[in-house]
Amino acid sequence: MSKSKVALVRCEDYDFGHVKEAVQKGIDLLGGPAGFVSAGETILLKPNWLSADPPEKCVTTHPSVFKAVAGIFQKAGAELTYGDSPAFQNPEHAAKRSGIEAVAAELGIAPADFQSGREVFFSEGRQNKKFTIANGVLDSDGVISLPKMKTHAFQRVTGAVKNQFGCIPGPRKGEFHVRIPDAAAFARMLIDLNSYIRPRLFIMDGILAMEGNGPRGGTPRKMNVLLLSADPVALDTTVCRLMNLNPELVLTNKAGIEMGLGTCRQEEIELLGDPVDSFVANDFRVNRKPMKAGRSGGGMAVIKNALVPRPYIIADKCVKCGVCVKMCPVTPKAVDWHDGNKSNPPSYRYDRCIRCYCCQELCPQSAIRIKVPLIRRVFGKDGSHEKLSS
Repeated sequence: MSKSKVALVRCEDYDFGHVKEAVQKGIDLLGGPAGFVSAGETILLKPNWLSADPPEKCVTTHPSVFKAVAGIFQKAGAELTYGDSPAFQNPEHAAKRSGIEAVAAELGIAPADFQSGREVFFSEGRQNKKFTIANGVLDSDGVISLPKMKTHAFQRVTGAVKNQFGCIPGPRKGEFHVRIPDAAAFARMLIDLNSYIRPRLFIMDGILAMEGNGPRGGTPRKMNVLLLSADPVALDTTVCRLMNLNPELVLTNKAGIEMGLGTCRQEEIELLGDPVDSFVANDFRVNRKPMKAGRSGGGMAVIKNALVPRPYIIADKCVKCGVCVKMCPVTPKAVDWHDGNKSNPPSYRYDRCIRCYCCQELCPQSAIRIKVPLIRRVFGKDGSHEKLSS
């Protein structure tokens, strides 16, 4: 059986010449651009635009990586478009703030439509058979995904698999969090989504990654690496190795191999390029504890609500902008100015909170963190509490 190939290429800064050389090396290690596109095809470049932040915030795919990838595939004869759907801002604003709009204009690459979409039926979906996908994705012949290496409260790591969630137009994302609050089920949805879109290649920007309170409020961390693969699960598994994180703790990895999208088995992954050990950061700040997020109905709901990690607001950092309130997908809101006093930070009603962590994910001030409830810490550190949430 052939192995999934993952290329790791060292690149220590965002100097365009250095990035272009590294991207070219990685693509060549996987067989060259002709193995992924044909002349005349319309190929969508899908960066990560979680929010409209500048490149130095380390939230979005860096424009130097986008420019390098675009130049190589333009030279191969592909007709390129680009786009993503941020969680609450419009794509044009995110494109401009991320620095990618200027690069795309320089290269003559048109923006794709990520404001609206069409419903598709995916008969092969194992859990989710219907999606509303952005028109820009559906109108392309293929997708090249450009994720950013970051931590994530809900899925631990946001990488190659998670990047395709941006193919769902912005307002629709909240619907999935309401319908699928359980982290394992959400991971299976992401696998079905990837299986439908089937990006041809994944090129991850890990030159400067994000650790800690990701995917927006964390701390930049130099990792000096670009990772490339046609297998998103193998790529995300390799990212876990670099973060000193057990890949099996990332639910999209487990679901990915179970549902046939890719592999997280090390013996089935062939690493190419620079030695993987030269990139490992043993002290990378990421959640390594066994944890099962999400709730279910019935008599266990109260117990699970007490055990599942919850978001909380650091009052001194909160500027009362209301982004967390806007992004809360449940009705009535779990986080809001419940007392009507907007001179104070919003507060939580945890009996309504589905633990999607959208509030933490999008907080522009990194004022929302995730903490394990006291009862769970007291219950024990050996993972025995997981029996109550299975």
